[in-house]
Amino acid sequence: MKILLLGSGGREHAFAHYLSKSPLCEKLWISPGNAGTMYCGENVTLGILDFETIYSFCKENSVDTILPGSEDPLVAGIVDFIEEKNAIHGTSIRIAGPNKWASQLEGSKDFSKDFMLRHNIPTAKSFTANQSNIKEGKTFLESLEPPYVLKADGLAAGKGVIITENLEEAKQTLDEMILQAKFGNASSKVVIEEFLRGIEISVFAVSDGITYKTLASAKDYKRIGEADTGPNTGGMGAISPVPFADAEFMQKVEERITKPTFEGLKKEGQSFKGFLFIGLMNCDGNPKVIEYNVRMGDPETEAIFPRLKTDMGELIDAIAGHTLDKLELALDPRFVATIFLVSGGYPGEIEKGKMMHLPEIPVNSMLFHAGTAFKDDQTLTNGGRVMAVSSLGENISEALAISNELADKIEYEGKYFRRDIGLDLMNYPQNKNP
Repeated sequence: MKILLLGSGGREHAFAHYLSKSPLCEKLWISPGNAGTMYCGENVTLGILDFETIYSFCKENSVDTILPGSEDPLVAGIVDFIEEKNAIHGTSIRIAGPNKWASQLEGSKDFSKDFMLRHNIPTAKSFTANQSNIKEGKTFLESLEPPYVLKADGLAAGKGVIITENLEEAKQTLDEMILQAKFGNASSKVVIEEFLRGIEISVFAVSDGITYKTLASAKDYKRIGEADTGPNTGGMGAISPVPFADAEFMQKVEERITKPTFEGLKKEGQSFKGFLFIGLMNCDGNPKVIEYNVRMGDPETEAIFPRLKTDMGELIDAIAGHTLDKLELALDPRFVATIFLVSGGYPGEIEKGKMMHLPEIPVNSMLFHAGTAFKDDQTLTNGGRVMAVSSLGENISEALAISNELADKIEYEGKYFRRDIGLDLMNYPQNKNP
């Protein structure tokens, strides 16, 4: 396969790292890539939303498969665009991702809520407010118990969710989101939700449009500060597998959520091709959906892929070629602890271009570049989330100790990372693998 991978984060480096090891991958381009992906293939500069240029590049370079890493090109309709170009020009470029309609599961919180309601998928009760019914939105807030959850309907780079304990603050935030465009057009509609109490977990599935299979579980840590304090980030670390996601819990996820989701898509005349992220809350042993994403999560990818024994090229080929039913997904039973190193000031104002010193990587560890660049034979910081450190261990404690030790050895000005990733999972049995 000749593959074009779209994206520049740790997730894309993880994809690139494992694709580069696949005998099926003849050539790999990454756009725009980072200082890590340059060792896996060839970094090229293509706008990930410039579909015309992407198509021309694929045609000129005999690319047969496009893999969008992030949600932006999917929600913008890259799959529909490429398929239309194929029909017009007789090309056969495959794309491993869902179409624009299905991508609304992530692109619109209101759409995904309606979808869940139509197919009896358990989720928090909600109300969608806009400029015309903002008064009713405030009345709905009054009917809820604190804390109050407000979500921008559209894409907001993972920062469009506000949670507050104060009712008046929630009403003021609703005004700011809708009337003052706090998140731009993304918050022209706001989904107000009841707060679900429990512990979060992410479950990932893959589908070729006909067949689906559950991939793995992971737990993401969003807050900047230890003990889950401070503002939300793009993700400060992850653990996979999640020890409380035993066979009984995962069976509930399958029966109540995963199966009804894919069956619901088929009932509506839609197929889903690619990776589906299901963000869940474990409410006293019962899973409820918080959100869908139509791609792999980040940093969950960096915790799941080191466990994946199935060849990555075979997996992408099966997704794009509708042969997932013939592929066996195999996972390492060990745990992975992923810790994200970020720039000083993140998630606020940061400085880029800090020189990095990278140590030797132990056998059971991986470094996945995210906000990095390579200039004058030197790796530099180039974003808020700089690098993910992932390590395998027989239990969470061992994996976390290895990742923390490696994270300590990485040097750059302003480095920060959380040391408590996974500590909240220590009380669960460590000898279970879902």
